[in-house]
Amino acid sequence: MQPETLNIAVLVSQGQHPVSGRARRAHQDACALELALSLPQSLNGKVSAIHAGDPDQDALRDYLGMGIDGLTVLNQTAEDDALTVLYPYLSEQQPDILLTGVRAEYGEGSGLLPYLLAERMGWPLVTGIAAIESIENDEASLLQALPRGQRRRIKVRLPFVASVESAAAEPRQIAFAKARRGNIARLTPATEVDQARTEWTLSPAKPRPKRLKVSTAKTAADRFKQATAKAQGGKGQIIRDDPQAAAKAIYDLLVEEGVLRK
Repeated sequence: MQPETLNIAVLVSQGQHPVSGRARRAHQDACALELALSLPQSLNGKVSAIHAGDPDQDALRDYLGMGIDGLTVLNQTAEDDALTVLYPYLSEQQPDILLTGVRAEYGEGSGLLPYLLAERMGWPLVTGIAAIESIENDEASLLQALPRGQRRRIKVRLPFVASVESAAAEPRQIAFAKARRGNIARLTPATEVDQARTEWTLSPAKPRPKRLKVSTAKTAADRFKQATAKAQGGKGQIIRDDPQAAAKAIYDLLVEEGVLRK
């Protein structure tokens, strides 16, 4: 038998728009909250949203605008380890289901938090789910998102941790009035500095070189046809008995394709 009240906890974070860089709700976290809010009423689910970080982030109110009454924030700085505040709180609350996004859009974005929490809690972890089909007799039926739109049905016992993919249902629109009215409960737990992070050296990301064109042929006949087809465009050249010119031509091609930089 399932619990009389199904407690579902959703970990949320501040996101970042990939183009403008503007702070927003993280898309995968919003998908996780949407999944929890969309469960049938017959399950009698109680949904709570939890964030470890700065309670004054405006983007957190986007989650309140999705219809939840309140949001619990475990106050900590960007240098603190989120695991050290989340694990004690979740151990005390003991939710039946813990949902997260696959990875954060801002900060480390390593995607390790669901794994570390599941290991600490001693719960099973299902990654990249797209839906919760049913919950019966303390067992949940989940749909896991696979490449090329495929799905895999997985059954797991409660309690468990699940990370939600972007393939899940799109999160609902934000209601401005609900976002303003919603309550943010601020807790101040004991924090611990992330020692591993203090040893990192951060530098701006460099653009990755472009890959050379790869054949998309699926059969031997198609590969043979592409290999023997006449080149189009007239840019080809034949260089004989001149190693220097041949090397320069190869170098210019790699620069043009973005593999090398001048």
